[in-house]
Amino acid sequence: MAFFTKEYFKFFSELEKNNNKVWFDANRSRYEEFLKKPFKSFVEHIIAELAKEDYTIYREASKCIFRINKDIRFSKDKSPYKLNCAAVFGKGGTKDTRPGYFFHLGHKEIFIGGGMYSPSKEEIEKIRQEIYYNSDTLNAIVSKKDFKQLYGEIKGERNKVLPEDYKAFMKEQPYIANKQFYVVTSFSKEEVLANDFDKQLLKAFKVMAPLNAFLTQAFSE
Repeated sequence: MAFFTKEYFKFFSELEKNNNKVWFDANRSRYEEFLKKPFKSFVEHIIAELAKEDYTIYREASKCIFRINKDIRFSKDKSPYKLNCAAVFGKGGTKDTRPGYFFHLGHKEIFIGGGMYSPSKEEIEKIRQEIYYNSDTLNAIVSKKDFKQLYGEIKGERNKVLPEDYKAFMKEQPYIANKQFYVVTSFSKEEVLANDFDKQLLKAFKVMAPLNAFLTQAFSE
C-alpha cells in the first residue's frame, strides 16, 4: 500500500516559500493529515518489519522521528521549520549514535543512510581495530553486487596522518583511514508514492545491515 500522496511534497514545496509560524499554523491541519500521520504510520510499519528479524530494534516510533522544528539558536537561517520529515531506526531513538538506519523524506531530497556519521575519537579507534583484524569480513560486505549497486562504497572523510601500524595497512585496506563510516542512496518521488515503497526501503536496509553489524561488533568487545 502507498503511505504517502502528492500532497506530502506539495506541502513542503509551499512551506519552502512560506517558512514562518503564521503560515504553518494556518496550514497545520494539512501538516497533520498529509505529513505527520502518514509518516508516523510508515515509521511504525518499518519498525514492525525490522523487528521481525532484529529484536534490538527500538519500538517507540515517536522517539525515532525527528521534530520538524529547527534549532535556530546558533544558525544564521532563522526559518523555523525543516523541509523534510526524518526518522532513525536502530537500538535507540533520535539521540542514539550507534549504527542504524536513517530515512530523510523531503520534497527535494529523498534518501536513506546508515553506518556511523559522527563517531567519537574513541569509537573511530575501535572501528579501526575491527577493520585491522577483520578486513576480509569488511571486504566481503562492500564487494557484494547489491551493496555496490545501491551504495557504491563506504563514504566519509579520511585522515591523512595515521599511526605507523595503520599507515602500511592502508594500502591493503583504505577504509582504515576513515573518520566517518556511512552509506547513502536516493529515491525518487515516484518510488515513494508507489505501493511497494516500503518493500524497496526494507530491501535497501537489508543490504545495509551487514555493515551496521560490522560496526556494532567493534563496540561489543
